[in-house]
Formats: sequence, C-alpha cells, structure tokens
Amino acid sequence: QVQLVESGGGLVQAGGPLRLSCAASGSIRDINVMGWYRQAPGKQRELVASVTSGGSTNYADSVKGRFTISRDNAKNTVYLQMTSLKPEDTAVYYCNTRWFFLRDYQYWGQGTQVTVSS
Repeated sequence: QVQLVESGGGLVQAGGPLRLSCAASGSIRDINVMGWYRQAPGKQRELVASVTSGGSTNYADSVKGRFTISRDNAKNTVYLQMTSLKPEDTAVYYCNTRWFFLRDYQYWGQGTQVTVSS
C-alpha cells in the first residue's frame, strides 16, 4: 500500500509565497510520476504540475512562471513552491503519484487547503 502525506497549506495574502510538501511511503516503484492537482469549490480537479522520476516537469498554463515543482527521489518527496499567489489559486491541493507496471497504479493524498486572500 502507498500513503501520501501532504503539508504546508494555509492562508496567505495575494502575492505571497507558499510551499507544499508531500511525502510518499510504502511500495512505490522507482520510476513514477509525482504531481499536484487542485480542486476549487464547484470545479473539477485539475493538474497543477507534475514531475517524473527523471526530472521532467509539466505545468498548467495558469501557474507557469509562478509555481515550481521539484522532488527528492531519495526521500520520495515532492514539493510545490508557489509564488505570486492569486485568489484564483485558492483550492484544495492534492498530491498524486502514479506508475505503470503490468497495470496502472495511482494514489492520492488527503488534500491540503490553500487559501489566498485578496
């Protein structure tokens, strides 16, 4: 079984920074993708950013240039450094990991609230 534990959410003023962390534990394949998704009230969950175990990154257009995703493979931890936060970034942020080995595997964290005040 795989567990993802997020931390770092909270309340921040517009324009400020915030850093999220997600530590994964359990039976994790070395080759995987880790990422962050978010879901605002009344909206669908959307991808914010992802990073492969090889270091390739992918960002949503809305966060490019403001958010940076990184990972520490030795610690099975992924980070999301958020800067220049906007009220529209307010959402529950979910950590995710997935890989393929004979079949698709995907796991989610419990979510952490990020609230950006104007």
